[in-house]
Formats: sequence, C-alpha cells, structure tokens
Amino acid sequence: MHDAPDLLVVDASIENNKPPVVLLSKSLAYFSNISPEILAASFVHDAVVTISNGTRTQTLKEYSIDTTGGNKIYFYTIDTTNIVNTFLGSFNTSYNLKIISNGNEYTATTTIPVLAKKPDSLWWKPAPFVSDTNKVIVMTKATDPPGLGNYVRYYTRKNNGPFLPGENSVYDDQLIDGTTYEIPVMPGIDRNNKVKFEDNYFKRGDTVTLKLCNIDHVTYKFWSTMEFAYQSIGNPFASPNKVLGNISNGALGAFCGYAAFYKTIIIPK
Repeated sequence: MHDAPDLLVVDASIENNKPPVVLLSKSLAYFSNISPEILAASFVHDAVVTISNGTRTQTLKEYSIDTTGGNKIYFYTIDTTNIVNTFLGSFNTSYNLKIISNGNEYTATTTIPVLAKKPDSLWWKPAPFVSDTNKVIVMTKATDPPGLGNYVRYYTRKNNGPFLPGENSVYDDQLIDGTTYEIPVMPGIDRNNKVKFEDNYFKRGDTVTLKLCNIDHVTYKFWSTMEFAYQSIGNPFASPNKVLGNISNGALGAFCGYAAFYKTIIIPK
C-alpha cells in the first residue's frame, strides 16, 4: 500500500551488566525512496519510555550520537543525571518495557535468561578449499545443557570493529540437546552491505571476539523470522513469512534480552 499509516518501530534490548537501549522510529512505505535524510526524519522523539525489573522502574532519556555521514542516531537509555532508580541488566530477570508516544501506549516483556550455555574453547585452522593461505576459519567447542529450550544468538568482532551478527545468527538445541559439539564460527556480516566472498573468512593477524548470547524463546522467534525474511528478499520461490515481534498495540520490532558471554582469540600472522 502506498498510503499505509505510519507504525511505531521498536528496537529495544537489555544485556547483562549493561543499560537498556531503545531506538524508536516510524515505519516507511514499502515503495519509499530511502535516503539518509528520510531515515533521520523517521526517528521518534519525546516519547516517555520506562523499563521495570519488577522491583524498580526507570524512565529512560533520549540521547543522540553523530554518524560518519553527518547524520544523528537517536536512542533512549538510562538518565545519567538521575540515577536513583537506574539499573543494569541481570541474569535470570524479566523486564517490562512501556512506551508512550503520540498518545498511544505500547508494552513488551523480555527476559535475560541464566547463562546456561557458553563456548568451552576457540581455535583457528587454515580455511579449506581456498588457495589463499591468509584465510582461516575459527572453530568453537560447546556443551549444550540437557533439556530442550536453550536458544542462542551469536556475534563476532574483528579487531576493533563492531559486533556483527552472523547471517544465520540464532539457533535452538533440538538437534544438539545435551551434547558436546564442534562448529565453525562464521564471521558476522553488515546487512547494509553486499556480502562478498572474503567476508566468509577471518584472516591471519585478526583478533576475533565471539559474543554468544543466551536468549529466550520470544527473542529467538523474532530473530529467526527476521533473518528468514531478510534472506528471502527477491526470491519468488520463498515461503510467505511474518516477522514475529513482541511489541503490543500493532507496533513493529521487538524488546530482546541477552545473557552474553565473550571469548577472544588472537590469530597469529
């Protein structure tokens, strides 16, 4: 629809030992011409955003940061001038998010689960099936706790770059329940850029950090349906797909909790 109404889009998260971060924007029409100016104008300002851990409730404050392109990104997080009720994310805790914007109220709930699953070890080896000896792959060994329902999302960081999620970044444990297994760690990708062949490998000399997050089922469903939709763009044979968010009142997006564990490996040149 060319004249579809604007919907609130929520990108909210909370991680152990970190403050909540909430980005609010307006949806864009399917046939919109996207430009930095249009994206900058899509941010939602002056919303009342609160988050509760069941004991305390904090009101988040809007901030902005400059991008390399000269535009700003706006987000809501803890008010550093009023720290009485502020709190960071904790393991095994549920959180309630409430947003009031333009007279409408939106809510969502997420959980930072117990850190039940983390990588036992990381190592590297030469990349197979390529002639470039500078390319390597990183492997990890992990043990899945007994009992179904252990969901994870992973990111990687190369050197001092940002943490980026893998093209397929979320996994359940239906096939690996209670087992110890080894698996390659594919580099995270920037979905704003076309993935190139060399993006599938790490290189000698890289410092690689794996961020493995335990997540709840709702967060898993959101990211698994989102990634399926992303990979299906332009594919006429793909199955119909609906991204399953958890924001009430018809808003798009999700509020996600992450129990994160970090492990780093230095690959020698």
